[in-house]
Amino acid sequence: MGAAGDTYRALHARSLNDPEGFWAEQAKAIDWDKQPTQILDSANPPFYRWFGGGELNACHNALDRHVDGGRADQLALIYDSPVTNSKQSFTYRVLRDRVAAIAGMIAAQGVGKGDRVIIYMPMIPEAVMAMLACARLGAVHSVVFGGFAAKELASRIDDCTPKLVLTASCGVEPARIVQYKPLLDQAIEMATHKVPRVILFQRPQGEATMVAGRDLDWSEAVKDAKPAACVPVAATDPLYILYTSGTTGYPKGVVRDTGGYCVALQWSMKNLYGVKPGEVYWCASDIGWVVGHSYIVYGPLIYGATSILYEGKPVGTPDAGAFWRVISEHKAMALFTAPTAFRAIKREDPDGKLIKKYDLSHFRTLFLAGERGDPPTVEWAMTLLGVRVVDHWWQTETGWAICGNFEGLDPMPVKLGSTSVPSPGWKLDVLDENGHAMKPGEVGALAARLPLPPGTFPTLWNADERYKQGYMTEFPGYYKTGDAGFIDDDGYVSVMTRVDDVINVAGHRLSTGQIEEVLGAHNDVAECAVIGIADELKGQVPLGLLVLKTGVNRPDEEIVGDVVKMVRERIGPVAFFKSALVVQRLPKTRSGKILRGTMQKIADNQPWTMPATIEDPAVLGEIATAMKKEVT
Repeated sequence: MGAAGDTYRALHARSLNDPEGFWAEQAKAIDWDKQPTQILDSANPPFYRWFGGGELNACHNALDRHVDGGRADQLALIYDSPVTNSKQSFTYRVLRDRVAAIAGMIAAQGVGKGDRVIIYMPMIPEAVMAMLACARLGAVHSVVFGGFAAKELASRIDDCTPKLVLTASCGVEPARIVQYKPLLDQAIEMATHKVPRVILFQRPQGEATMVAGRDLDWSEAVKDAKPAACVPVAATDPLYILYTSGTTGYPKGVVRDTGGYCVALQWSMKNLYGVKPGEVYWCASDIGWVVGHSYIVYGPLIYGATSILYEGKPVGTPDAGAFWRVISEHKAMALFTAPTAFRAIKREDPDGKLIKKYDLSHFRTLFLAGERGDPPTVEWAMTLLGVRVVDHWWQTETGWAICGNFEGLDPMPVKLGSTSVPSPGWKLDVLDENGHAMKPGEVGALAARLPLPPGTFPTLWNADERYKQGYMTEFPGYYKTGDAGFIDDDGYVSVMTRVDDVINVAGHRLSTGQIEEVLGAHNDVAECAVIGIADELKGQVPLGLLVLKTGVNRPDEEIVGDVVKMVRERIGPVAFFKSALVVQRLPKTRSGKILRGTMQKIADNQPWTMPATIEDPAVLGEIATAMKKEVT
């Protein structure tokens, strides 16, 4: 019996020493219409291409092959919607038939291979079916988070020039109905590219008005549709475009190729997530984000697992036991969510009393990503759930994990605060500002040697130059992740913060993540953020923002005094941590990322704009008022 991690280390070494041999082997797990003739094309760096000459269809790999291969009557998708108090389940056969009909409806609008379709929908089964239906036709989908602002939607319409928009009348939040149609109409009005056709799914919670001559009713249109067959596409053809906010304010369209993505997801479901085909796997993200694309839709279905589509929240639908109910009821073996969801649960139910109400005997692993898995939250989850907690690191650009703990191989020890070790094909270095490699344990820019493995982004939509400038130029031969962190002597990677969130206090480079780790360890703190604010003497000084657990009744000043002392003891006077504010809530994007950059601009009296992805704009007003008092 080898040591923990031996299998992983041998496999990772092979993926770097013989990438073509390694990935050719993994590609055998996928159905190809034409086998690839060139595993890796390195002719035009940094534009690397995987599985050249190969042809396949992602929808066939996600549905038809399982129907033909004996999984026809297995559940493919479980829809669980506490916000509408409804549930539905779909077998692989039923899902394939529904998707084929929707593909027929889309094809009837003249949409074919290579055409773009925007999907602007809530977390309903039809949204998943729409994605797979586009893939079935070889059309390129671009999912825009439902309820996204009209201006943002318009910029995406102009960038990818869709032939068709698929939408629903509304989204359902715990306390309100979000009408999508007025936002879409406004976006179409604003956009230069004129959208010829909209197909609208009417939800009973909020009916929408139709524009005559442009809009079609979904249920009418699908009734008359002829089922469409799968259209093979080149492995290097795009499956989708997913926009991520660019620093210039103009969205970046991350392109995902078809072949590399299918291969990487199939590999990761087994080896990273430790799932067996036929098991129930739950990713509590949104299909508007990359995590939803990869692990609600494509990953579980390509692999032959059962995927849960959840339209609800971690708390409030109806309480902080919502996640445990879903796991218990559907016998999920894993949950993949954001640390922010767990911080919300911990805030409402700090002792985990609600966990005891449910049977979690099928549950094996909790996976966290999206923001750093802060050690206090990870420890809380491990203690109360009694399962392994895997914090793993990835980005919209990468499509799947850069680092993780490989549960399907030989799981290695969990190190709190670390995202464990690199995925196959990832060779990571920590670089200083001049691009020189740093020593183990030193914080710097995390960068990955090229070529990136399959499943990552080959370029940006219609923006090859922007791809090169934004990611490949600063450190030649590397992909710049934009994240900062360190690698320890065992090769474990800790992602501490975005490079922009490394603050410079009197010449000392400190990551806000290090300070947040200390603040989060205080018993009364449910959640926290640290930003660097401008200081004439020190350059920057850190300011902490604390959200307290429900039911804490100590004076704010006492808690602030505690955390200041804790930072002094654990990081030292060098951090110059003197002040913290107790706030009701932190401003976040809809995917749970804390808007540190925006708060920093507010604190420094710099011009700032309301981020399009913000969950609740009112929070920034509350923070601005609180900071004004503190900073003056």
